Amino acid sequence: MRRSTLWAFVLGTFVVCFGALAITTALGDAPQLGLDLQGGASVVYKPAHPVSSDTLDQAIAIIRNRVDGLGVANPNIGRQGDNIVVQLPGVKNAQRALQIVGQTAQLEFRQVLCPAPGYSPPPPGTPAPSAPSCSTDLSHVATTPRHLDRSSATVLLPVSSASGGGREVLGPALASGTIVKTADAALNQNGQWLINFTLTSPGSATFDSIAKATYQKQLGIVLDGLVESAPTINSQSFNGSGQITGNFSESQAKALALELRYGALPVQLQQQTVQTVSPTLGKSSLRAGLIAGLAGLALVLAYTVVYYRALGVVVVLGLVTTAALLWAIVSVLGVTLDLSGVTGLIVSVGITVDSYVVYFERLKDEVRAGRTVRTSVDKGFTRAFRTILAADLVSLIGAGLLYLLSVAQVKGFALYLGLSTLLDVASAYLFTRPLVILLGQSRLFTETRWLGVARGLAVPDRPIAPPAPPVTTGSRA
Repeated sequence: MRRSTLWAFVLGTFVVCFGALAITTALGDAPQLGLDLQGGASVVYKPAHPVSSDTLDQAIAIIRNRVDGLGVANPNIGRQGDNIVVQLPGVKNAQRALQIVGQTAQLEFRQVLCPAPGYSPPPPGTPAPSAPSCSTDLSHVATTPRHLDRSSATVLLPVSSASGGGREVLGPALASGTIVKTADAALNQNGQWLINFTLTSPGSATFDSIAKATYQKQLGIVLDGLVESAPTINSQSFNGSGQITGNFSESQAKALALELRYGALPVQLQQQTVQTVSPTLGKSSLRAGLIAGLAGLALVLAYTVVYYRALGVVVVLGLVTTAALLWAIVSVLGVTLDLSGVTGLIVSVGITVDSYVVYFERLKDEVRAGRTVRTSVDKGFTRAFRTILAADLVSLIGAGLLYLLSVAQVKGFALYLGLSTLLDVASAYLFTRPLVILLGQSRLFTETRWLGVARGLAVPDRPIAPPAPPVTTGSRA
């Protein structure tokens, strides 16, 4: 391979890795710290009775909407078997957050009084209106916060993106979701999705009185402070059943039907375990993990430099470039970094260094067989790369199985181990190989007294000719 091509691989790797790091840093992106590294709260919920997978997914979607309303950055909400695990890293009032997440909120029906524009701060010195009113400039009225969203109050709430977005002023709650008996999504004769609903016996009379009061007006269906839909009432009497029509997609119709059917969470959840981690403890865990990782890394790098001389510098450069690219990838993906992830990174350092050891030991074998360093670097890599691929493939299979079959904490370990292993394969071929070949072609690096590659391989740069056999002469008679 030509020297220009080799330098292109080496310099290209530097540009890609550190360029990606520079871009993500300039954009303000960084790996999001997990619960155990920055503090927060974690809770495990179990359904009060066996439910279907779709019901659990609906409960998770509702909980996620509630968490988004709390402003928690990068929450981790998912299933662990039949349980729901909610992790809220960085949340300040953990007790209040867990109360909002797990509460069985009621669906409410409110009359839509008027639409409202987006919020903009009032001019300096101008007091903001204390309560939303259609007779005021609503652009300077903030959306009603959760703690002021009372059933008896007039509120200004956001509209879900599925219903067009924006904001609306709504009157006091006229009824709760308990008046709905069943609700299902269906197709009409024109192939359009709609929601059929039936009412309970007491709810039928209640809804008919609401229909008379809001005839030809919009009735907002509100869940957890969000206007899910606001259909227009086109009849004054429903006799226990009705339809909601609109430009619904299949997913929107089914989601609204579930919300009407269950009121809020589709199943009662029982709190199993609760864990809170203080920010101070999280910082201590982060500091301890960083110290352990950096100390171990420093010892590994020092050993490789002492043992392999200039080739140890290749190890240092390889780990630095891989770390820069890994940081950029994790920052862009928004992957959470917790203690298990830190453990995965530390283990991946050992896997990466093993790849270098396999290559360098193969170089030793080639040189001991009588070849020079210059001729051994390329051939030695070809043979060593097969071993590197086999070893990394084993790590990838293990990481993949752990990620698919394990719980959330172990998933972080598996994810970071898998990412690091993939980068190790790419770095070995695109960076380590061309850089070592370039070093092998330079006498400065092969024959330098203290850091020469030949000294790192513990053999001379040129093979020493075997001693000549002794010469015998004829004996005297």
